[in-house]
Amino acid sequence: MKLILLGAPGAGKGTVAKMLTAIDGSVQISTGDILRGAVAAGTDLGKEAEGYMKRGDLVPDSLIMGIMEKRLQDNDCKKGFLLDGFPRTIPQAEALTELLKKLGITLDMAVSIDVPRDVILDRLCTRRTCANGDCQAIYNVKSNPPKKEGICDKCGSPVVQREDETETAISHRLETYNEKTAPLIGFYAKTGLLKTVTGTSSDAVVAAIKSSLGI
Repeated sequence: MKLILLGAPGAGKGTVAKMLTAIDGSVQISTGDILRGAVAAGTDLGKEAEGYMKRGDLVPDSLIMGIMEKRLQDNDCKKGFLLDGFPRTIPQAEALTELLKKLGITLDMAVSIDVPRDVILDRLCTRRTCANGDCQAIYNVKSNPPKKEGICDKCGSPVVQREDETETAISHRLETYNEKTAPLIGFYAKTGLLKTVTGTSSDAVVAAIKSSLGI
C-alpha cells in the first residue's frame, strides 16, 4: 500500500502506521526519520540538513524533497510506504505530487484521521516518555502507566512529560496544524484520493483503511 496519513498531533498516525506496516511489509516514513537517517548516513543532503537542524531552523522544502526522492527509491519502499506526517503544507504536497509523477509512483489514498480535540488533549496531556534518549518508551498515565510510577519498565530511567505535551504547548501545536496542515485535506479531496476516517480506536481506523483498500 502507498498511503499518506494526515491528522492532528495525537490523532494516532504513528500507531496506525505501525499496525499497517505489519499487514504487507510497507515501510513507515516520517520526515524526522528520513532527515535523521540522511544525517546519520553522512550524505551530502544529510550534511546540509544537519546545519539547519543544529541551528534549530526549519529544513527548506527543496532539501526535504531531495532527501525524500532518495528515500522513496530505496529497496524497502518497493513493497509500499506510509508517509506519516508528510507533507505538512500545500507547497510540500504539490512538490510531492510532482516527485511521485517523476518516479512513476501512484498513491492509493490520503487518509485523514479525524479525532475530536478533547480526545487529543487528553491523550497528549497524559502521555509520558522515557527520558533515556536510547529508549524513549511511551506511556500513558491513564491507559498504559509504567508498572512503577515515574520509572520506565524497559530501562529503569525516569518517565517524564515532554515540554511540548503540556496543555498550553499542545493547544499551540493544534493551532499550527489547523493553520498550515489542515488545508491538505481539501487539497487531497480535490484529487479524489482523500479518505476520512473518524474514530478514536486505532483498530477501527486500520479496519476502515483495509476495507477501503479491499484487503
